[in-house]
Amino acid sequence: MRYLSTRGHPDRRRFCEILLEGLAPDGGLYLPERYPQVDAATLAKWRGLSYAELAFEILSLYIDDIPPADLKAICAKTYTAEVFGTVEIVPLRELEDGVYLEALSNGPTLAFKDMAMQLLGNLFEYELARRGEELNILGATSGDTGSAAEYAMRGKKGVRVFMTSPDGRMSPFQQAQMFSLQDANIHNIAIAGVFDDCQDIVKAVSNDLAFKRKYKIGTVNSINWARLLAQVVYYFAGYFQATGGNDKQVSFTVPSGNFGNVCAGHVARTMGLPIRTLVVATNENDVLDEFFRTGVYRVRSAADTHETSSPSMDISKASNFERFVFDLVGRDAAKARGLFEDELGREGRFDLSKDPVFAQAATRFGFASSRSTHADRLSTIRDTDKRFATLIDTHTADGLKVAREHLVPGVPMIVLETALPIKFAETIVEALGHEPERPARFEGIEALPKRVVKLPADAEAVKAYIAQHCD
Repeated sequence: MRYLSTRGHPDRRRFCEILLEGLAPDGGLYLPERYPQVDAATLAKWRGLSYAELAFEILSLYIDDIPPADLKAICAKTYTAEVFGTVEIVPLRELEDGVYLEALSNGPTLAFKDMAMQLLGNLFEYELARRGEELNILGATSGDTGSAAEYAMRGKKGVRVFMTSPDGRMSPFQQAQMFSLQDANIHNIAIAGVFDDCQDIVKAVSNDLAFKRKYKIGTVNSINWARLLAQVVYYFAGYFQATGGNDKQVSFTVPSGNFGNVCAGHVARTMGLPIRTLVVATNENDVLDEFFRTGVYRVRSAADTHETSSPSMDISKASNFERFVFDLVGRDAAKARGLFEDELGREGRFDLSKDPVFAQAATRFGFASSRSTHADRLSTIRDTDKRFATLIDTHTADGLKVAREHLVPGVPMIVLETALPIKFAETIVEALGHEPERPARFEGIEALPKRVVKLPADAEAVKAYIAQHCD
């Protein structure tokens, strides 16, 4: 298996090369040259596997430069009941007739990002040890990626983490999870700006090839293919649990701001998983919903990026979207490059509404979308608590509200849960009048000493900080 850039760079890389690299040299994102196909016989064979076994089978289709025995051991080490709280790892429950919640938030930081980040930490440690090298991870977070990465990488040999986040834009719990870590290899950088500023800094540093090579910069954001690949597994796991012994179709609703979570669903569907519809649920920052409704992808400015009660989706520039658009335009790298480098760079938008390929987003690739507001979140949280005695977080509430707008009789709708409610306690109190349950290990976390530095939204300032702490 070889990997190519969405912007046409001639090099083809193997998995372990792109694992440590992040962005391609031309600023594009890596994708496999082809998506392995999974037929009904293979699905039948995989049904009943443990989550770690299923992960190994799927990852093996994309990774051929790690010996199978080693990859199987990494999967077995990663996906355990001790780490994720249940034997199923991602247990599915039917909330109401035809509507399911897939629990993805039982990991160390109580968010779905743990599903991929725990694997990434073990893959990094394995590959760096094999090479005798070190890696400096530069990341951007709107809330959950940062803590998931830091908890996965803390204490790992040969790894430092430099995590940028928008100053004051995460929930108090999310900030405390990250900033209270005292590990020497963890560096928190609060950026004066919004998440998109942080993401732009990560891309700018990654595109400085000389700096990237000198300081061995890698990334854990979903621009890293390995992280997105790990997320593909829970689509298969959810499908198997929802369909019992048959092979009928299912649909998924995915709260998404950066398009990484739902892009993994796109990969699973393209591989042959019987997914009828992939529904993108956004909050008031509805750049993705606008595209799937109109064909116009329009990036918002920082001033026009709303601060909402589902802050992990307060994103107006979806970095993974380029992967889907590359597939949508028939894997035409020149066309993708023109859209993302020229039109988006020059005008802050591109318009595919009159291009025949736009219709294929729905007809061929199965995408649909809707948005949710703060009022919708409060209403959905109250309703779910009252009718089903189930407490959900704000992002999952966005997903559940949107899912109900896209139900098809006889087709199970699986809503991907994104985090536990304690991470967004302020909105839960607003909705229900009481604090959500807090795992014992996080009691008093907000009062712990914090380790964080504040920097301007400037890539050069971040590079200087990295250089200072690597020399």
